[in-house]
Amino acid sequence: MTEVRTQLREFLLGWFGEYLPGSVFLWYDALFLCWIVIFSIALHLGLRILTKHLIKDRLIGKRDLTDNDVIVSLVLKLAKNLSFALQGAVVIIQANLWLAQGVTFLYLIKVITDQWIILFLLLSLFTLLDIFQALSDKRSKPAHFPLRGLLQTVKLIASVLTGILAVSLLMDKSPLILLSGLGALSAVLLLVFKDPILGLVAGIQLSANNMLAVGDWLEMPKYGADGDVIDIALTTVKVKNWDKTITTIPTYALISDSFKNWRGMSESGGRRIKRSIHIEMSSVCFLTEQEIEELEKVHLLSDYLAAKRSVVAQENKTKKADMSVMINTRRLTNVGTFRHYLVAFLKQHPKIHQQMTLIVRQLEPNNNGLPIELYAFSNTTNWAEYEDIQSDIFDHIIAILPAFNLRLHESPTGNDIRLLVKQ
Repeated sequence: MTEVRTQLREFLLGWFGEYLPGSVFLWYDALFLCWIVIFSIALHLGLRILTKHLIKDRLIGKRDLTDNDVIVSLVLKLAKNLSFALQGAVVIIQANLWLAQGVTFLYLIKVITDQWIILFLLLSLFTLLDIFQALSDKRSKPAHFPLRGLLQTVKLIASVLTGILAVSLLMDKSPLILLSGLGALSAVLLLVFKDPILGLVAGIQLSANNMLAVGDWLEMPKYGADGDVIDIALTTVKVKNWDKTITTIPTYALISDSFKNWRGMSESGGRRIKRSIHIEMSSVCFLTEQEIEELEKVHLLSDYLAAKRSVVAQENKTKKADMSVMINTRRLTNVGTFRHYLVAFLKQHPKIHQQMTLIVRQLEPNNNGLPIELYAFSNTTNWAEYEDIQSDIFDHIIAILPAFNLRLHESPTGNDIRLLVKQ
């Protein structure tokens, strides 16, 4: 091969010297430069056509993808970057094959193509990482591992190492010399890359402890965040709030500060209802026999009142209590019967989760009356459905209060004051 190249070189130099004016070496270099360019372009176009054909047959046909799919476009971009890198390698091989060693023209080609290959190899790595991210985003169930932050870290490290390699090739020095010099700049580098380092450590902790993932409902009042996590990057976490605004939180803040993750509620299949109604305490009283008989007609109370009346009558008989004095005997109250009605009502409600906690309790009385709190869980986590269920329940509760001779507590309004003044 060397002999053929030498003979071809001598023939061309002799022919250029005989038929073309000027420097024969300049004509020789120009000829092979044109040949290298034409060969590289042809190789690039051939690779592009081949990769498009393979992608359409192998990727699009078998995975039900379209030409405009993100993964397809990234694969085409990766093939393009790799073809450019291969094109640079071919230029160096062609230059070493046809050009004389030691000439300035060959040195310039080597310097330019070295930087060209490094650049497009780095871009190819970036595209490959983007493909991994796109594949992860297409999963129906989002991964708890902070892949985006890790890929961004790999890109950052690869960029720094590539920059060092590129400078070392320009200086014709070993990359280890430049790396040894970076030790003195470690403090500056730590300061410059403080946020990425903190973000990487925070991302690892969030993943290891399964604290946060894309799609979780995050609530962090300090940063005004209340909505779905849409992105976990190296340095920031993006939250799409319920009003459609976007809140950006530093990743390390999720480790240093507290936040509420509603994932447990979403995974449980039920959302808590915890709300009180305030009863006017002056409306609380014992039930008369007539009122008990009337309430026994309510199917949710009939069994309870029948059993309760029997127990109360037996206890009063055993104690031989004076029935003429109300305080001496045990009697049913309207508020206690009302609580048992609410329990029975919630237990037969089709929208209440029956395998979760269900309590109706009386809280400490205050200046707003006697609080009766409902503590239960809906059988759906959908926000709109949850609010409808909760509203329907309390609509019913407020409407049935008069049936128990109970009144809802209300603070005096301006109209109440005006009526008092008129009287």
